Amino acid sequence: MNTPTKLTFFRIILTIIMIVILIFPFYLVGFNFPQIELGGIYIKLEYIVAGIIFLVASLTDFLDGYLARKNNQVTDLGKMLDAIADKALVNSALIILSYKGFIPVAVPVIIIFRDTIVDAIKMQASSKGKVVAAIKSGKIKTASMMVGLVLVFFYNLPFEFINIRVADFLVYFATVMSVVSMIEYFNLNKKFILESKESKS
Repeated sequence: MNTPTKLTFFRIILTIIMIVILIFPFYLVGFNFPQIELGGIYIKLEYIVAGIIFLVASLTDFLDGYLARKNNQVTDLGKMLDAIADKALVNSALIILSYKGFIPVAVPVIIIFRDTIVDAIKMQASSKGKVVAAIKSGKIKTASMMVGLVLVFFYNLPFEFINIRVADFLVYFATVMSVVSMIEYFNLNKKFILESKESKS
């Protein structure tokens, strides 16, 4: 197993740890994360811990791809695990933060719906021998969402002190860009989708 794939496995492990920290009822085992007050903002430390884990996991996402390309270590296993790790990390964070009331429920619904459509488009194109490369709008969506979610975990600090909702803006912007990138993926590969429909008619 090469280094990029090991990093991807590490990201999956970090995702599981993040999920446990956010949803496990620690009070049942006699433990509670402390809550602190900072400039009038009450912060639950489990979100800070989960945010740090999310940040580290997000950095491994960029690092494993960079190393795989630089060292010519791109493998089918690595690509499959990378896709699983990415979806597990971001979607689990979105769902939990939505459930906890940090972001609107519409955000994870739109993102997961978009990912399902894009994955279907990629599978259809792949069945026709077409490799679907990442597009700029998709990369912008990913980067914006990663940074936005880190800020959500960190209670929008330090921007919260000056009442600028940077976290909300980035998450909403990423949601819009997810729809834009979905449309672009469809337009770039619609001939493969239309060919499929015609062959079935």
